[in-house]
Amino acid sequence: MFVVIGISDNENQYLEPKVLDIIHEAKIFSGGIRHHELMRHLLPKDYLWIDIIVPIQRVIQEYEKFKEDIVVFASGDPLFYGFANTLKRLLPQAQIVVYPYFNSLQLLAHRMLLAYQDIRCVSLTGRPWNAFDEALIKGEKLIGSLTDQKKTPAMIAQRMLDYGYDNYIITIGECLGNSQKEKVTTLSLTEASKQIFSFPNCVILQQTSTRKQYFGIPEDEFHLLNGRTRMITKMPIRLLTLSMLQLHGKQNFWDVGSCTGSISIEAKLQFPHLNVTAFEIRQEGEELLQKNAMKFGAPGIDFYAGDFLEIDTSTIPLPDAVFIGGHGGKLKEMVMKIKKNLKPNGCIVFNSVSTDSLQMFREAVCEAGMRITSQTHIAIDTHNPIEILKAQ
Repeated sequence: MFVVIGISDNENQYLEPKVLDIIHEAKIFSGGIRHHELMRHLLPKDYLWIDIIVPIQRVIQEYEKFKEDIVVFASGDPLFYGFANTLKRLLPQAQIVVYPYFNSLQLLAHRMLLAYQDIRCVSLTGRPWNAFDEALIKGEKLIGSLTDQKKTPAMIAQRMLDYGYDNYIITIGECLGNSQKEKVTTLSLTEASKQIFSFPNCVILQQTSTRKQYFGIPEDEFHLLNGRTRMITKMPIRLLTLSMLQLHGKQNFWDVGSCTGSISIEAKLQFPHLNVTAFEIRQEGEELLQKNAMKFGAPGIDFYAGDFLEIDTSTIPLPDAVFIGGHGGKLKEMVMKIKKNLKPNGCIVFNSVSTDSLQMFREAVCEAGMRITSQTHIAIDTHNPIEILKAQ
């Protein structure tokens, strides 16, 4: 059995009598180096300590050597992005008992006298930006984030400024629970981006004003490739294309031939949970997509430059939806490569601007063992009519 005890950084913290009895009767203990320093004086004579260090799998292997109960010390609430969740995942049959303490975001909210029942909590501790970006794009009024020594409060503030999310103030809690080092500071994002904060820390973001949100970005607002207006998917077609992709239930979306990034950016803004990957043969496409993503507040889009057929996609999350925005005459080869990567029940959407490309896509879909499940004919102003096709 694992007994997971949540503790603070207070060197004189209070532990209830039942928890103290568990500590005094146990022989095997585990936790981080900081936890060991805080709890050493309470441990019984001849105790055994197992450091929790990466890789975690080695720690689990060490645990499995023992049949006795193991007492694990963890920061705050062990079930709030904590080590109890790791135990549940890696040792699903293990019996686990948890004695929680306040998590750091709760402590920070308490110091701020902030009603935090509506806070959107995310973690950047050893994690990617995805959940944080999603909260920003959705316009959450309160965002609480755990940090690490790479994704610091200063880096968080700078990322928000880069993508135009300057409509928040940030409160940083440093060394919460430590009677000597605890510090709570509320700053503008610009001020926070220039400072260094003591670790461990966490942040709470409070929205000060609403930010413009798009549902269909006018094409004349995008930075264009060499100013070429014909190189961007027009807004009504873009929205119809996204509708046909049905991205609300998808996880990973590929935009092949992204050019200005209009489809990728619109997809990210409308479906912020998505992992969006853009491919563009032109090297300048990366800078162009980045400029547009920062202008419209769409962080987290991955970009790959070069010929799609030559790009190694083995390490890229498999898509369950793909849009082909450009093919350079290699449509059949593209469809075949996409089909090999596509998740079961995934789809490909293609906008055909000519009878030749329409016929080519139909043949490509047939040769790949797929079928056309939807087709829409649309014309915008004086532009050539377009066929929007969906294959599954």
